[in-house]
Amino acid sequence: MNILLDAMGGDNAPDANIKGALKAINQIQADITLIGKEEVIRQKIKEFTGKEMEEVSPRFKIKNATETIEMEDQPTMAIKHKKDSSMVVGFKMLKEGEGDVFISAGNSGALLAGATLLVGRIKGIDRPALAGILPAYKSQLLLIDSGSNTNCKPINLLQFAQMSTIYLRNTFGIEHPAIGLLNIGTEETKGNELVKESYQLLKEKSKELDINFVGNVEGRDAFSGKIDAIVTDGFTGNVFLKAVEGLGKFVKRTLSESLTQNLLSKIAAVPCLPAINRFKKTMDYKSYGGALFLGVKKPVVKAHGSSDEKLFEYTILQAEKFVENKAVDKMIEAFTDTNVNG
Repeated sequence: MNILLDAMGGDNAPDANIKGALKAINQIQADITLIGKEEVIRQKIKEFTGKEMEEVSPRFKIKNATETIEMEDQPTMAIKHKKDSSMVVGFKMLKEGEGDVFISAGNSGALLAGATLLVGRIKGIDRPALAGILPAYKSQLLLIDSGSNTNCKPINLLQFAQMSTIYLRNTFGIEHPAIGLLNIGTEETKGNELVKESYQLLKEKSKELDINFVGNVEGRDAFSGKIDAIVTDGFTGNVFLKAVEGLGKFVKRTLSESLTQNLLSKIAAVPCLPAINRFKKTMDYKSYGGALFLGVKKPVVKAHGSSDEKLFEYTILQAEKFVENKAVDKMIEAFTDTNVNG
């Protein structure tokens, strides 16, 4: 297996990307190909380890790419014109079978455009979607779409539900994952036109498509542990995701400040440290890796634009697991059999 990593994409590139790869390489069996300016990558590896790349691990490789797609670049134009960018080179390698999964923290729009135009959609899927993993009570929650399709049709949300079912079943071993539709209330009549029409379509098609649709879910109930996946449009999903990330940071910061406020609170906190550390780990979204583009023919993973080395490390570990479980192959098979499309 060969994991392709865009070494130049993201706010903290190339340092965080390369450090994350260095941490991950000894925890996986796969090779890692770092895509970007070869001279820069080699210099950074030597700076971080004191060794040449070949001395660090024989499973490290480099694919030279002289350009970078910036966050402010227009997505489709960048994919078409920056042909030697680390992102486009990565997509071409993935399509041509030189890698098994591609990871990038770069321009989200360009990543979606590249995944769709260069790698290609699975036949029968109208729109690929970003599926991110979030912590939930004694479990985890899949959020789809978490930011790639701001305007959706009911058929898109139905396909998001089908894709998330296949992904959770094959990657996490959840045989009948509970799929909820994000809404402002649990009643069928609540929500805007998209949500109401999507509800009826999910209700009508869930048995045929083997979707365990549990109805509308309010944001406050999403993390109860009773829901395995939340389906929504990309605009709502991204607002939801960013709000959750911000709340998690606020809770951890407030907790830390409260426990270190004075000498008495510091002494009182000592016996609780193991529990506090477990809580912090649970609330740390970085440990859940990146978001997968479900619906394209080969595995593509979007790491957070501000990813640090820890997030890159976990995203690489997640990517290996995703490939091993052949979730994309199962998705292609399922959509070929059902032929549900828009």
